[in-house]
Amino acid sequence: MSKAEEMADKIKFALALLLLAAGVAGFYLLAEQAMILRVLAVLAGVGLCTAVAWQTSPGQQFFGFAKEATVEAKKVVWPTRKETLQATGLVFAFVVLMAVFLWLTDKSLEWVLYDLILGWSKS
Repeated sequence: MSKAEEMADKIKFALALLLLAAGVAGFYLLAEQAMILRVLAVLAGVGLCTAVAWQTSPGQQFFGFAKEATVEAKKVVWPTRKETLQATGLVFAFVVLMAVFLWLTDKSLEWVLYDLILGWSKS
């Protein structure tokens, strides 16, 4: 990529950011108008920003990456309801076991420290 192309991409990207900022500014400048017009101003800014950013080399790379990410996300195999319930049950069982273990450890250390070592038994 030549220096001129890099500079053109930077200018396009700056223009895209300005269009986005203009859309957001339009939301606040149209405070007296109906909400639909304010939202349309933001959507127009986002749409124009996207259109200009698409024309840059980094924009093309980003949109290619986003397309590939979508394809990969569609390949994900989600667990069945039965598998989800089994995994959730195992997690809950482990949490209960850990809670009992930590409670027993705490009470054992309390007994050793306060009753055996210090002799501060509770009466």
